[in-house]
Amino acid sequence: MTHLQAGLSPETLEKAKLELKETADTLHQDIQEVRDMIITRPDIGFLRTDDAFILRFLRARKFNHFEAFRLLAQYFEYRQQNLDMFKNFKATDPGIKQALKDGFPGVLTNLDPCGRKILVLFAANWDQSRYTFVDILRAILFSLEAMIEDPELQVNGFVLIIDWSNFTFKQASKLTPSMLRLAIEGLQDSFPARFGGIHFVNQPWYIHALYTVIRPFLKDKTRKRIFMHGNNLNSLHQLIHPEILPSEFGGMMPPYDMGTWARTLLDHEYDEEPDYCPESYTLSAKDLEKDLSPKNIKRSQSVVEPGVLKRPEKVRNEEENTQPLLSLD
Repeated sequence: MTHLQAGLSPETLEKAKLELKETADTLHQDIQEVRDMIITRPDIGFLRTDDAFILRFLRARKFNHFEAFRLLAQYFEYRQQNLDMFKNFKATDPGIKQALKDGFPGVLTNLDPCGRKILVLFAANWDQSRYTFVDILRAILFSLEAMIEDPELQVNGFVLIIDWSNFTFKQASKLTPSMLRLAIEGLQDSFPARFGGIHFVNQPWYIHALYTVIRPFLKDKTRKRIFMHGNNLNSLHQLIHPEILPSEFGGMMPPYDMGTWARTLLDHEYDEEPDYCPESYTLSAKDLEKDLSPKNIKRSQSVVEPGVLKRPEKVRNEEENTQPLLSLD
């Protein structure tokens, strides 16, 4: 075991070897091979290239050198292309702070049996008069940056539960295709985290319609890990034990305190209330045209027009759907 693996428990060390093909004897060589590829992308500013940083990208891509480098490049490219998102990128930024205090994201104390951290989002908590969807995305990315420092989570990964209870049609109308694609690019394509499952509970029909919009942009691996539970929490409990879930998800733990994770990040600054007026984050006209081009949306036009939610003629009753969209690998 090298010093780069010092933070791993024996169980996680074995998991990294079996699942990720991580080998102590070749670890430094693996890292160097990724680092050597940096010269092939002079258009990107690689602001951090130390061993520990590159290692998290190798773990996220199971030590496939090329895929790890591509993820590393996309990580910095995403930040270069969305500079406004990463200005004042810290917990005390007014928009990030407001989102954190409303539980975007919430982070459960207990890990799941696979050692994964469980993130929870209560969608109806979004106060659109105080912060934007991009502030929520920034708060989630900032939180992941903090948690991914833990080598255990680099190997074991995360699980996400989104509760859509009381999330209104008006709130959903603010989730435009451009904003959703921005989130997909930031979380799926540009961040070195392993997501073992994304669970939707209590979702109304218009959330299923939104999923139809974004589905073409999701990788097959991501789609296989998205589960639509409706209001059938038993199917959620088959994958995540109720012993570690808060009561909102039919679990045995107390109701989730939305400020738990925010207090961890903000500490004594949690109670300070800065003045903040949310501003809409907009893509350039060129990017917007690309996002909403016929090529990108043709697979979803039959259900939802760009930026407009329409009730399908025949809506599947998600509350009766107790099966995932696709099974886990």
